[in-house]
Amino acid sequence: MQHTLIAKVENIPGVLNRVASLFRRRNFNIDSLNVGRSENPKVSRMTIVIDNNAVDAAKVQSNLYKLVNVIDVQDVTNQPVVSRDLALIKVAATAEKRHEITNLANIFRANVIDVGTDSVIIEITGTVDKIESLMELLRPFGILEMVTTGQVAMLRGKSNGTSPNGHH
Repeated sequence: MQHTLIAKVENIPGVLNRVASLFRRRNFNIDSLNVGRSENPKVSRMTIVIDNNAVDAAKVQSNLYKLVNVIDVQDVTNQPVVSRDLALIKVAATAEKRHEITNLANIFRANVIDVGTDSVIIEITGTVDKIESLMELLRPFGILEMVTTGQVAMLRGKSNGTSPNGHH
């Protein structure tokens, strides 16, 4: 089972390196790590997805709290969240197959953002399941390259994602 953690960290150089070093030292495997700006310019927001079969999410959470620059960590796995991933998928596409590939992209509300003589690049935003479903349908055409941004997650409703347990 996957666990999703949201960490708020100080927006200063070296924080990502400290978090990555923690994961390396403790031998925690990360399925997805996304870091970006937040509504506060002094705070960055990390969405960390881990495989709970390989590591205990509570252990990851408590280890993150030990890092000086970590402001808050919240396990949002069983809470109402909106989560999204973005993927770019380069698919082999002859002129004859382009229409079929474009139709598949449209069904998934994905966009063809580049057309070459022998390939197209599709951009899709959605849940991991949605992206994987599109990839399965595109596989027979030949996926030449693929990249995802990693998940970002946000609690639904008014909550600002600050942990109610009073950490930091």
